[in-house]
Amino acid sequence: MPDPLALGLDTSAAHCAAALLRGDAVLAHRHEDMAKGQAERLFPLLEDLLADAGLSWHDLDVIGVGVGPGNFTGIRIAVAAARGLALSLGIPAVGVTATKAAACDLPRPCRVVLPLRADQVAWQDFGAGAGDRPQQAAAGSLPPGPEPSEPLVPPAIAIARIALSRRADPGPRPAPLYLRPADAAPPRDPAPLILP
Repeated sequence: MPDPLALGLDTSAAHCAAALLRGDAVLAHRHEDMAKGQAERLFPLLEDLLADAGLSWHDLDVIGVGVGPGNFTGIRIAVAAARGLALSLGIPAVGVTATKAAACDLPRPCRVVLPLRADQVAWQDFGAGAGDRPQQAAAGSLPPGPEPSEPLVPPAIAIARIALSRRADPGPRPAPLYLRPADAAPPRDPAPLILP
């Protein structure tokens, strides 16, 4: 019986990325830089990825998705796609933070630092005594800790690898991880009454 097949996808930053892994083998990988347009590009990219590997949606055993922190809209695009695919295919979906993906294969202890908007960064320490959630800070104002490490594995490949490792115990359904409130303000007017 072949090793399980994982699809990893990520649109949490200025890119649209996906990877297919069977065990440790990367079958296909795509990473396209783009500031916008991920919603329109994601599914054609995924279909091309599967076609290049000679596979179909029903061959998948688990889906991994980048849940942020990162671009608000980008995170929602990928999370909604992963949850919809997992539901329709009857397979687990695993949410992976951007910091956990960036720390994939790095020796411990380590610190990863990822750029955000407005001179802010997301950071997280990994190793003994480290927290379990990314933090946000102004660039250049991090607390003492390990020297920041550069990621060794592209995000989509890391997400697929982590999803494979958590396939038997995927945890709760993926949900966006935001470190700050949304920039958009809620409407001042009350929502309209919806009649039965």
